[in-house]
Amino acid sequence: MDISSVVRSLRRPAGWLGAVAAVSTLAACYVVPIDPRTGQAVPPPHAAVAAAPALPLSFQARLYPANEPASGHGVISATVTNDLQGRGTFSTVIGGESFSGEATRKAGSSREGLANGAGNRGGYITCAYTMNSATLGSGTCRLSSGALFSMHIGH
Repeated sequence: MDISSVVRSLRRPAGWLGAVAAVSTLAACYVVPIDPRTGQAVPPPHAAVAAAPALPLSFQARLYPANEPASGHGVISATVTNDLQGRGTFSTVIGGESFSGEATRKAGSSREGLANGAGNRGGYITCAYTMNSATLGSGTCRLSSGALFSMHIGH
């Protein structure tokens, strides 16, 4: 095929269509360098592997009655989510009231923290805790009613 026959074919609409199809199929191709000694593809230089961000951890906490006002509630379950950045959230239901709030580590401490939550009926809960790992810890919680709980965090 000589250049004049290619030029003639491009003057027809079907010729353009064929040229566009040929170019578009090649547009998705790329060249992979091959090591002539091994016949294997050569990896790109300085290939970086992106680390996946850490996902928040969710686990249970148990609140055990520690005084007379708390004894009527029995053992309470709470859900805690640790964002692995020194903060977290928690939620629980005590005496029919739903509490939810935030937990943060104390300044300068990687283990000790405070948590506060508001109830949907106007009550509140305040907790102080110490973490032994990202998912294990202990502390105390006090309700606005005066109920005091000993808290165990984790599995």
